[in-house]
Amino acid sequence: MDVTTVERPTADRPTARFDAFHPSCPSRRLLDTIGDKWVSLVIVALGLGGRMRYSELAARIAGVSQKMLTQTLRGLERDGLLTRTVTPSVPVRVDYELTPLGLSLLDTIRHLKEWAEAHLPEVDAARAEYDRNRP
Repeated sequence: MDVTTVERPTADRPTARFDAFHPSCPSRRLLDTIGDKWVSLVIVALGLGGRMRYSELAARIAGVSQKMLTQTLRGLERDGLLTRTVTPSVPVRVDYELTPLGLSLLDTIRHLKEWAEAHLPEVDAARAEYDRNRP
């Protein structure tokens, strides 16, 4: 089997092949989601901080708008990567936490975040060099 494909069972056939290099592959939508900076930061924040309230996430992820954080959380809940727990109280308490599926993605995204932080000076230098050599 090619390393770019993964077999998954479906209802109508025993296995299906996913190939993200193919334009109609549904895995592209998931890669698009995972590649979003807000998604990555929410997953890492929840992975390192555990269960968090909306206000805690908003404070931890500087620069995210209320609208974008809400959309990101809803999308992650829809994809099964986090749970939203509402506790009736005054005011209502809402907590977010990674699911086992979300936790399975944590190390990959955390390493990507750490790589970006460690290599930013090199990337900035390469960008500056590139820009100097372009008319």
